Formats: sequence, structure tokens, C-alpha cells
Amino acid sequence: MNVRIPTLDGKSEFSGYLALPKRPTVGLVVLQEIFGVNANIRSVCDFFASRQFVVLAPDLYWRAEPNVELAETDVERARAMRGKIDDNLASDDIAASVEWLRKHEMCTGRVGVAGYCWGGMLAYLTAVRHKPDAAVGYYGVGIEQKLGLAKGLACPLMLHFAELDKYAPPAVIAQIREAHKGDPRVIFYEYPGCDHAFARKNGHNYQPYHADQADMRTLSFLVEKLIGQR
Repeated sequence: MNVRIPTLDGKSEFSGYLALPKRPTVGLVVLQEIFGVNANIRSVCDFFASRQFVVLAPDLYWRAEPNVELAETDVERARAMRGKIDDNLASDDIAASVEWLRKHEMCTGRVGVAGYCWGGMLAYLTAVRHKPDAAVGYYGVGIEQKLGLAKGLACPLMLHFAELDKYAPPAVIAQIREAHKGDPRVIFYEYPGCDHAFARKNGHNYQPYHADQADMRTLSFLVEKLIGQR
């Protein structure tokens, strides 16, 4: 279902896709790729809701153009849209989504974030700028540009990377590892033979085995950090 979420300052609002489980439980804010809250992201929300999370995917393009839904082939328009959005403002909107979800009648109060591609970077940025209860990033693009904020990490963090990803190559992964060296809250996984967006079902780089592996690791992590910590 579609819902409306107020901004942190209460001066505006934006839309989001909400997927509900069968009973009250913890929450998860799912963060879009550069293609918007499209059918793929809604299916991700439905997947996590079927695993008993209250799931919300906010429209992070609303400040430039609301309700954008692009196909994987619309790369140029997607990059143009992403270029119109300030990452810090997007992170603020994610924080607003976390707070909205905490107060939802189906949510028990603890809320994590999980993002893909641009959303993977935004999950990291939200984890170092705000206070979600856990964060997961799938092949986040541009995390290395935010490492100056690494000391602000406020929650457990899991990051998934693909061996062949030209947007987050091994040198970048090494930078991120070094920035969080010795922090037991941060968990890294690298997937051999996989390229960017390997977890996007029906995408041209989809790798079912490694996508399932990453999803099971994510589920276990979120259950431990959001439910096991209550």
C-alpha cells in the first residue's frame, strides 16, 4: 500500500510503499536503487514482509520528481535523476522514514535499513549520520566518498560486495575495510564471480545462489540485531 511520510522538519511529506506482515514485529526501511521505487523494490519489500518485517520503501526522488519508476534499461535517465538528489537530504528522508515506521501500529519500535546500489551507500550514510538500529548495504556505490563520517557509525552494519563490480572495485572495498578496521559491529561479505546488482532478481547480472546467500545472511543479521536485542 502507498503511505505518506512527513519530513523531519514537518514542513512537507513524501510517499512510500508499505508492506505488512501478519503480526506486529520489527521494521525495515528498504532503500531504492537509482531506478526508483519500482516493481523490483516493491518485490524486495514483499519478500521481507513475508519474513515478518514491517517494511517501508520511501520515494527518495520526490524532491526532484515524485513517483519515478524506471526499468533497468533506463540507465541514463536513472543516473540523471540520481544526480538531482542531495545524498544528505535523502539520508534525512530515510531517518524520517525510520521514525515514521517506529511509530506504526504494526512495528514494535526497532527499525533497520537495507539498501541496494545507491541505496546501499545511503544505508551506510544513514548509519553514520542518524540512528537506525541496524544497516545493510548491497553493493553500495560511493561509500568511499563518505568515509570521513565513519567514526559516526551508530549501529551494527553489514556490507555485501561483488568481486567484479566496477562501481565498487577491490581497492574501494579495501578502503572501506580499513576505515572500519577493528570495529566488531561491521561485517563484510564479498561474492566471487559476481558483478554489480547480483541480487536484483531478473536483472542481467542476477546470480541466484549468491543472491540467496546474501539474503539469508541479511535476514539472520537483522533478526539478531533487531529482534534478539530487545
